[in-house]
Amino acid sequence: MNWTGVMPAMTTPFTPDMKVDLEFLAQHAAWQLGNGCVGLIMLGSLGEGATLEHDEKIAILKTAVRVAGKLPVVASISALSTAAAVKLAKEAEDLGCSGLMVLPPYVYTSDWHEMKAHVEAIFGATKLECMLYNNPVAYKTDFLPQHIAELAEVHTNLKAVKESSTDVRRVAAIRALLGEKLSIFVGVDDVIVEALGVGAVGWVAGLVNAYPAESVELFELAKAGRQEEAFELYRWFLPLLRLDTVPKFVQLIKWVQEQAGVGSARVRAPRLELQGKDLAEAKAVFEKAKATRANSGERPISEFVGA
Repeated sequence: MNWTGVMPAMTTPFTPDMKVDLEFLAQHAAWQLGNGCVGLIMLGSLGEGATLEHDEKIAILKTAVRVAGKLPVVASISALSTAAAVKLAKEAEDLGCSGLMVLPPYVYTSDWHEMKAHVEAIFGATKLECMLYNNPVAYKTDFLPQHIAELAEVHTNLKAVKESSTDVRRVAAIRALLGEKLSIFVGVDDVIVEALGVGAVGWVAGLVNAYPAESVELFELAKAGRQEEAFELYRWFLPLLRLDTVPKFVQLIKWVQEQAGVGSARVRAPRLELQGKDLAEAKAVFEKAKATRANSGERPISEFVGA
């Protein structure tokens, strides 16, 4: 694994009868990689992993590995139980995934003693390199910088952290404790430029599902220190990127995909598609972005039919 660059937190497409649409998933994945993303992250929060059956997860990973070829596929590992998470981690390794993104358990809000035991069981079950996912906003458990440092000192296959606390000071705090030992990825779309400035080296992105070329360009401009160009693009992109930071981020990002002609707004219950005020606000953001979008040089998704 080369833990750097832009990796999409891939959405999971569904057919009208709400089965996983593996054909479109393959096309969408190939399109992401064809527009500069360096790998794929499957089964995460944005991928509606909590609503997927086990056999569906396996089929998704198989499809992603086939499409990615030599590029990495990272499997998100989260479950109701530690045993189920360990089982999926082992299967992801057997399927040819290149790495794992390790989440806290669903539903149960654990303390540090329990969180540590859970993620250590996953790290110890595989030879794959791992990214620890810290999202206290969504999961109500918080891997503090000192916790991350403690894990990194023991587990040699812990190579990266996805920091989604929304506080860019966390990036600097992790870097201060660990130097270059871990690669720090940003998991919140609307702080990417700021986080790169204080030590992040990667982006697990959401709106990239609809705008891969723009996402990669923004990352590369900010990483290169081309601030004027980066902030010009950032100003255009920020209203869209902020859709990644609210409870209905899955519905919003998939709706934007549909409006952009690169996906469907269908989501699995208990999520429901946007309506009312939520839909009106999303329409206003999208229409303004569409009207002011510059030519990105993006390779169209139509090039990737039959991937």
